[in-house]
Amino acid sequence: MIYTNKDKVVEITDAPQSSVGAPIPIVMSDESDLYVAYYLQNAPEGWDGTTVKLMSIDSEGEPIAIVKFPSFLVYQFGPPNDEAFSGHPLYKKGLRPYGVFEIKASSWVDYFEKMNSVHPSHKKELFQKYRHFVFSFHDTTLEIISDKFEFDIITGSLKSAAKQIQEKLGW
Repeated sequence: MIYTNKDKVVEITDAPQSSVGAPIPIVMSDESDLYVAYYLQNAPEGWDGTTVKLMSIDSEGEPIAIVKFPSFLVYQFGPPNDEAFSGHPLYKKGLRPYGVFEIKASSWVDYFEKMNSVHPSHKKELFQKYRHFVFSFHDTTLEIISDKFEFDIITGSLKSAAKQIQEKLGW
């Protein structure tokens, strides 16, 4: 994706903070709704930082965010990881690892609006509702175009969260 000078990175500070060590995000979707579930930052009381807690999708009793993007347009899930994040085109505009951001005046939204403009019933105003979000994790980054997102915080394992998402998707 090629970004332009008009893209503006704005951090969303009230979104659930992913674990900086092992969020292990999972992404599940059908053609209209997308879900991402990930472990939240959860340092035990009194933790001095000298030990490591190994996490997996089976780790029980952990706080988890389940984020839903209803009626999303498109998403990309993969690089960069936290060690290569400075290579992201929006890094110089303030995009950082371990956060949630909205890209205002997004070139990516414009790209899909322009692509769709050949449709006989195209209406540019239909694309004005879309927002470009970035969830940057430890090893991966999720970029998504949707009109909004909503989230729940649960306690369990990512495996149990995936089962809840499957039910929501009707699988």
